[in-house]
Amino acid sequence: MSDLNRRVVLYITSAAIIVIIFSLFLGLNWTEVNQASEREFYVGVEYAYGGQVEEVKALVDKVRNYTNLFIMGSVDDNFKTNRSALDEACDYIAGAKLHLIVLFTDSNQYNYSIFDWMTKAEQKYGNLFLGVYRYDEPGGNQIDTGPTSLIKSGTTYTEVAENYTNTIKTIFVDNYLKAAPRIFTADYGLYWFDYKANYSTVFVEYVGNESRARHIALGRAAAETFAKDWGVIVTWKYEQPPYIESGEELYSDLALAYACGAKYAVVFSYPQIGEYGILTEEHFEALEKFCHTRHNNPDSLGSSPANIAYVVPADYGFGFRRPNDTIWGLFPADELAEKIYTDIETLTNRYGAQLNIFYNEPQTEAILKNYTEVFYWNQTRP
Repeated sequence: MSDLNRRVVLYITSAAIIVIIFSLFLGLNWTEVNQASEREFYVGVEYAYGGQVEEVKALVDKVRNYTNLFIMGSVDDNFKTNRSALDEACDYIAGAKLHLIVLFTDSNQYNYSIFDWMTKAEQKYGNLFLGVYRYDEPGGNQIDTGPTSLIKSGTTYTEVAENYTNTIKTIFVDNYLKAAPRIFTADYGLYWFDYKANYSTVFVEYVGNESRARHIALGRAAAETFAKDWGVIVTWKYEQPPYIESGEELYSDLALAYACGAKYAVVFSYPQIGEYGILTEEHFEALEKFCHTRHNNPDSLGSSPANIAYVVPADYGFGFRRPNDTIWGLFPADELAEKIYTDIETLTNRYGAQLNIFYNEPQTEAILKNYTEVFYWNQTRP
C-alpha cells in the first residue's frame, strides 16, 4: 500500500473514531440532561387488604419494575402486635428500591412505640422512607359525620374551621412530624383545612364518578396556597366487586394526575377478592404502560396547569358534591350553596382541569395575581 493510501486510511479511521466518541458524548450528556430534567413523581400502590408479610412481598414483586412507591396501608393486628413483621415487610419494600409510606393508627393500639419505629426507619431507609400516613379521610368524615369525625358541634363556620384545623394539628400532625419526615392522608373533602392543619401532602381521592376536575381544583389550590405537595389516590368506583375502575380508566386517571401537576399517584387495593386485593392484570398493565409513557414520552400525557381561579368564602366547609351538600357536616346548605355549586359546575365544564378553587383568605390574594381569570362567589354567574 502506498504512503498516500495509508494516509487516507488513517484519516478515515481517525475521523470515524472521532465521530463515534462525539456521538457517545452527546448520547451520555442527553441522558444526563434528560434524567436531570425528569420531574419528581411517585406512582405506586397501597397494600391495605391483608396482614401477612408474604402478601406484601408478592405485591412488591408484582409492581417493583414499573412503580417507585409502596404504601403499607394495612391496619391488621399482625403489624400492630408484631414489630418484626412490619420491619420485615418494610425491609423488603426498601430492598426493592421502592419509596415507602406507612399507615399508623392510634399509637395505643400497638405493643411497641411507633414513634421509635419512625425515627429508626428514617435512619435505616434514608430517603426511601417518605413518611407516615395518619388519620384517613379527616375532611370526608367531618362533612359526612362519619364515625371518626372530630368536631361534633359549633355555632359558626369560623368556629368549626378553627376547631377542626387546631384539633388535627395538635393531636395528629405535629406529634407525628416530630418523628417522621412527612405526614400524609387521603381525603375527599375539606382539603384546604387539612393543609391548614399542616399535613405535608393530601391525596385527592378519585372515587366513583365524582368530578376529577373539581377535586383536583380543590386539592391543588390548597397545596399551592400552603406551599405543599399534592397527589391523587384511585379508590373504589363501585360499592361491590370489582370495586375498582377498568385498566383503561386507571391509565386515564394516572395521566390526568400527572398532567395536572400532582407529585404522587396511588392505586388503592382493598379488600382481598383476588391474589392482589382488587387489582388484576389489567390494572398492572395500566401502571406499566403509564410508567413506560412517563419515562419515554411524557409530553403525550398532556399538560393542564391551572390558570383559572374561583374563590369561595373563608371557612366555608362545603362538600361541593351537590347543591344541597352539607357545610362542615353540622350545617345545612345555606343561601350561597346552590350558586357556588352551579358556578363550579359551569367552570369545570368550560375549563376542565385548568380550574383551581381557593378560599377568600389573606394568603390567597398574592397567588391570584398569577391567574388569567378570577371569579368570586359573590359575583354574577361566570
